[in-house]
Amino acid sequence: MRLYITVLLLVLGCESVLAGQQPFEQAAIIKPNPAKLWLRSHAAVVMDQHTGQILYQKNAKQVLPIASITKLMTAMVLIDAGLDMDEVIRIKREDKDTLRWSKSRLPIGARLSRMDMLKISLMASENRAAAALARTFPGGKAAFIQAMNDKAKSLQMNKTRFSDSTGLITENQSTAADLSKLLKAAWQYPLIRDISGTGKDAVTLQRRKNKLEFFNTNRLVRRANWQVGMSKTGYIKESGRCLVMQANISNRDLFIVLLNAQGKLSSYGDSGRIRKWLNNFDTNQQASLFIHNI
Repeated sequence: MRLYITVLLLVLGCESVLAGQQPFEQAAIIKPNPAKLWLRSHAAVVMDQHTGQILYQKNAKQVLPIASITKLMTAMVLIDAGLDMDEVIRIKREDKDTLRWSKSRLPIGARLSRMDMLKISLMASENRAAAALARTFPGGKAAFIQAMNDKAKSLQMNKTRFSDSTGLITENQSTAADLSKLLKAAWQYPLIRDISGTGKDAVTLQRRKNKLEFFNTNRLVRRANWQVGMSKTGYIKESGRCLVMQANISNRDLFIVLLNAQGKLSSYGDSGRIRKWLNNFDTNQQASLFIHNI
């Protein structure tokens, strides 16, 4: 009889979990302990994509340069404008970076469709492509920058300011909290997800017929053990290493913002620490649930 009662209680306990009763619900809303996560990035946010719950934040409201994270806003403004994506755009001398003299694989005179310019701008963080997209916008570069700031305002990114389309200018600034809003908005654009979540691609320079293969600047996109749905990297000396992305970790869809990490691989190290932190938490949660229901 005692054995029968024990088995019955175990069955009833499992049924209550499956039915979504109180013991499971109480455990499910517990979030991982932020004190157990140490990151090298100066500012960070880890947000549950579906609930909006902040699982972790560090210096989230501090205004910092964001470098090429800017190009996510560049992409949204371009797509919002509804321009002809097949139109061929020519790289001009004015698209050349004369501030930091960053390298480019697009020579002066190179011709690409607007779509390919967007691809190489987002995935490979090509500065000349991003500059050309702003230059060929109706009203020119000034109108494009105004549209970027208007978009930021509409998203209530109140501490964000854009001064160019590339991110090479230090005055392109935001906060980790504001950039979590940017990620949420950018996720609504299937084209941005498709481009920035792709590991490698190729474009063909018009007339020259040169095929140009390029890779995503976020190496995690190309790793089989990572599920990254959207991403953008950024770096200038003033911003440090920056990385924003949507990723699925431990069966959670997350928006992750990492700003001003010192060290070339620090953002990736922080990404690994976030994954380990969540995996450990979920493993402990499952163990707790099992013991609780017994």
